[in-house]
Amino acid sequence: MTNKAPTDNQLFAAFDDGKLFLTRDSKTKIFVDFAEGASAHRQKFGGGKNQAIAKAVGLNKIDLAKKSLHVFDATAGMGKDAFVLASLGCNVTLVERQQPIYALLIDGFRRAKTSSHLPWFDERMTVINAPAQQALTDALAEKQLVDVVYLDPMFPHREKSAAVKKDMALFQTFVGTDDDADELLPNAIQLAQKRVVVKRPDYAPFLNNQQPSTQIKTKKNRFDVYVNAAMA
Repeated sequence: MTNKAPTDNQLFAAFDDGKLFLTRDSKTKIFVDFAEGASAHRQKFGGGKNQAIAKAVGLNKIDLAKKSLHVFDATAGMGKDAFVLASLGCNVTLVERQQPIYALLIDGFRRAKTSSHLPWFDERMTVINAPAQQALTDALAEKQLVDVVYLDPMFPHREKSAAVKKDMALFQTFVGTDDDADELLPNAIQLAQKRVVVKRPDYAPFLNNQQPSTQIKTKKNRFDVYVNAAMA
């Protein structure tokens, strides 16, 4: 069953083929799917602990069989990076402030929890609907034990729109940019017992103009790492 699209070409939600999705034209759709598609492929063939994100979080320095790692993803978005970390053994709290994106995550969680391929999902993945700064403040007030805070705030693409994937362009058109991202870093550093990891495009400035302790670079992105304590 699919909802009828608005006549003014606004973004709208629909439910079809067992999935909740957002679309503007019923052709380009954005939805969350952990059990199948790109996320499932990345889980199987993404490189495990050799991935840049895994190294940035510090998974190459610890044995998760002996110690669990709690990652607080304060800007979860579609949950792709959180899922990678959870698939590698981390316990991840996802925070998403946009209600429609949160609804997509809840729908993705619903299907993932019933997948025979993801028996660990329910134990390692938790999602809450809140602004990132509020979630960080609440976690500090509650004295939550968080090893790593992960931040991936939206930043404008510098490429021409044709070079950006249609689904990502649609997503960014809807959620915009995180203009308050700089304000997240101080509380993130205060909350994280081990480190804060900030994912940025290679051309973006440091968050809050603060030099990181170290960096891990990929072809188009980098991970700025702010170390509070050694992982071991």
